[in-house]
Amino acid sequence: MQAERPLRIVIAEDGVLLREGMVQLLERFGHEVSAAVGDGDALLAAVREHRPELVVADVRMPPDFTDEGLRAARVLQAEQPDLAVLVLSQYVEQTFAEELLESGEGGAGTGYLLKERVGDVGEFMDAVGRVADGITVVDPEVVRQLLARRRGPLERLTPREREVLALMAEGHSNAAIARRLVVTEAAVAKHIAGILHKLGLPADDPEVNRRVVAVLTYLRGEGSEEMRA
Repeated sequence: MQAERPLRIVIAEDGVLLREGMVQLLERFGHEVSAAVGDGDALLAAVREHRPELVVADVRMPPDFTDEGLRAARVLQAEQPDLAVLVLSQYVEQTFAEELLESGEGGAGTGYLLKERVGDVGEFMDAVGRVADGITVVDPEVVRQLLARRRGPLERLTPREREVLALMAEGHSNAAIARRLVVTEAAVAKHIAGILHKLGLPADDPEVNRRVVAVLTYLRGEGSEEMRA
């Protein structure tokens, strides 16, 4: 099966089996893996050499196994604003999810997936395609856990608005959300307008990606002044 749009990709993952598995999977779908490396420094060098369209990187890599992949991704996106980045993590890590989304806000596509998602070929390849198309994608389990930890600021949202917000965080378009919830696109647009209004996000600021800001705000558990009153 060929990709709709073949991509040049660099992979950074210290686990040899997972790294080689992703190489084979991406190439099977018609993409070109320009380099597959195992640490942050090698990732920086490979991207600067090959100029890929997408980076798939583990958050934690040698030598310290902290946030090497994330730090490298931030540096690379600062150098190449059009570089799409899909970060993988073993666990749900709130700070990393927030920092990744912030680094890509208003720029190229960014994604945050749990490593277990790579085993679901359809979901993984769908995420690769959406991130490459400039969409922000967050793993459904990451969204579920983070929103569950931050119940307070969600009290003003209706159950349906919370469902819509979760699907927004996963990177779904209005049309895709409508299909998932079996409602009209007009109904989805109305729910999103309600969410954004409750957040106090400006409707007339072209520099603000309000969907990303909405997701970030609720991952942090923050709300508008109205909600905190």
